[in-house]
Formats: sequence, C-alpha cells, structure tokens
Amino acid sequence: MLILLGFCGATEVVPFQSRRESSFSELPRPTPVPNRLSAPLVCPKDCRQHLRRLQKGSLVADKVYGGEAMAKVFRTVLRLNDAKAKWLWILVCASAFLRVGAFAQNSLEDVHVPVPTRLMAAAEPDGGAYGASGAIRGVIKTSVDLVLVPVTVTDPMQRLVTGLSQDNFQVFENKKAQQIKHFSSEDVPVSLGIIVDTSGSMASKMDRVREAVKQFCDSANPQDEFFIITFSDEPRLLQDFGDSAQDIEGKLLFAIPKGRTALLDAIYMGLRKMREARYSKRALLIISDGGDNHSRYSEHEVNSAVKESDVMIYAIGTFDRNVSTLEERLGPQLLSDIAETTGGRAFILDDLVQMPALARRIGVELRTQYVLGYCPENPPHDGKWHKISVKLKLPKKLYYLQARSKTGYYASNE
Repeated sequence: MLILLGFCGATEVVPFQSRRESSFSELPRPTPVPNRLSAPLVCPKDCRQHLRRLQKGSLVADKVYGGEAMAKVFRTVLRLNDAKAKWLWILVCASAFLRVGAFAQNSLEDVHVPVPTRLMAAAEPDGGAYGASGAIRGVIKTSVDLVLVPVTVTDPMQRLVTGLSQDNFQVFENKKAQQIKHFSSEDVPVSLGIIVDTSGSMASKMDRVREAVKQFCDSANPQDEFFIITFSDEPRLLQDFGDSAQDIEGKLLFAIPKGRTALLDAIYMGLRKMREARYSKRALLIISDGGDNHSRYSEHEVNSAVKESDVMIYAIGTFDRNVSTLEERLGPQLLSDIAETTGGRAFILDDLVQMPALARRIGVELRTQYVLGYCPENPPHDGKWHKISVKLKLPKKLYYLQARSKTGYYASNE
C-alpha cells in the first residue's frame, strides 16, 4: 500500500485531452509503404493527390451504368496492400461494369427503332395470336401505272346487273375523263378476309354468324383463298390464308364470345394481312353488332389505311335498337363510311335470319363485278389522294342503273 501511494504521489496527473495529445506526439511516425500503382507514396503529404485520383475515377465511372458502385469498388481496391490483388480486382471490376454500361447504352440508343406491337405481330405468317416479330410500318404506296377499278352495277332493287361492255362505262380522275385500256367481267380468284365480332354481346348471334360465314365461303370461286380474324378485347388471327373454307368454318365453331369490341384494330390487322395475298383482287367481310369501344387505333388512322390499301370492304351490321353508348349508336355509320370508300357496302340488319342470305349475296357480287383499268395521262407521283368516279353510258330507258366503285387512290411519291 505504501509503495502504491508513493508511486501515485510521484506521478503527475494530467487532463485526459493533454495526456492523449502527448501520447500521440511521443509515438514514432510510421514508415511510408511504397504503392506500386502510382509513383508517389501514399502518405499524409499526398492525401490531396490521392483524393483527386479517387474523384477522377468516380467521374469516369459515372459515365457508365453503375458508376457509383464502380467508384466504391475502386476505393476499396486501392486500400489493398497486395499489388497483384489490386490489379486483378481492377481488371475484373472494370470489364464487368463496362460491359453492363455497354448494354445500357445500346438499349437507349435503340429507342428510335420502331417497337413491334402485339396487334401487328399477329398478322405475321409465323405468329400466333400475338407474335413477337414484325415492326410497325406505314402502308406501302405502290407506283401507279395502271389503275384498276372494280365496279358493281345494280338496279333500284339492288339486284346485280351483268352483260355490260366497255363502251357502257366512263372513268374520271379528278374530273378528267380517262381512256379505259383494260376491261374485264370474268370471274377471277379473290383473296378474302373474314373479320368476325366475338365480343360478349354476340353470344346469342353466333349460330347465325357461323351460317353466314358458311354461305359466304360456299358462294366463292373455288380458287379463292381465305383467312379469318376474330376480335373482342383484341383481334386474333384464327386461321391464316388457305384454300379450304372448311378449315375456317371448323375454327369458328370453337370461338367463345366474351369481352369488349376492338373493331378498328381488327380492320387494321385485316388490311395488314392482305399484304400477303396471292391475288390482286382483295376483299374483307366484317360481321359485327356494335361500334368500337376498345381499340388502340383511331377511326382516322383506320380510314387512312383503308384508302391506301386497295382492298374492298363489305360489312354486315346487326345492331340492337336499344343501345346505351355513343359508340354503339355510331356503329352503323362507322361501317358505312369505311366500306363505301373502297367500293364495297355496309348492310344493316334488323332480322338475324337475313344474315346468311346476305353473306351469300356479297360472295356472288364479288364474282360478278366489272374491272376497269386506265393509265393516267401524266402518271402522278405526288403522294396525294386522287378522286375517281365511274359513270354509265346507257340508253335513256336504263337511267335507273347505278355504278358503285372505290372513290380514289393514293399516288406514289417516288
């Protein structure tokens, strides 16, 4: 005890702070360790240079994907004492981050590439309902040398008139008379597309629709080719182009009505599918009971595609009298506007019993049309819409006959 008291008394008591400073001042300074990654020594005198190097690495790393993480890795690596380990980690991390950064840059640079939509991919030959191939492209405008105009002639009772000759027709383009250089009234093969509404409101009408499709196919030319698209919330290619009408009828048996009505999307898909048609004469038959209420494409976009497609469109509408929405009330007018532009026609039915006979009548009309061909005096290459009108040259006693044809075409701009 005396020894301890004597020892304590001989020892000077200093505050904690000053004792800490004195202890640090008495410690020997550490010998700097050479750093092989850089010529200068990493010591307290070079802290600023070391910090600048780390900051520079952060700025470079930030230019690629994951830059912040890359900078942290470099800071950790520089603290390693083993030079070989440092170099190994730097090479591995740099290659990994640069590779990720390259992928990220590619995805951003490819934004300008048109992205394929489900809607258009469904029209690809190898696609299912919504395939992954095919990008959106505008409707192609072919160069115009010979303009072909299918013409249907009817009487006031809408009966088809046959037996006319080339001299009984006059063709005008932008109100200028054109010389007819091609005339045909033969039954030629047609590429046909059938577009059927399978929305929920069609549940009680599908039996009549199946019968109408059968009648339409039975009245076709044996060499005709067919495809069928069904639509509800979205359009679906049910059967690709083929010569067998039985395949289409069989596939339609399993169609289950449900969902809403994407009518415009289905028409657009049908026009796209017609690009794969085998024959130059092409037509679509649409069967629906309501206006559009679930499409991505607008009416203006579809009307533009219709004008550029050179495809005749016929429609059978079975609209309910008591409709609740504006789209359903405008449905008959929508079908009429689209069909009449192409030289086709929209038929609005009150009685479903008439549907099969009407579908057969449309099939017969396609086989009894006249086809007029003319070459414009100065072939246009302006990319503009050129109006067409067809008039009949008949004896006065046949004044009541009427001719119906497409209303114009888009010229090429090349």
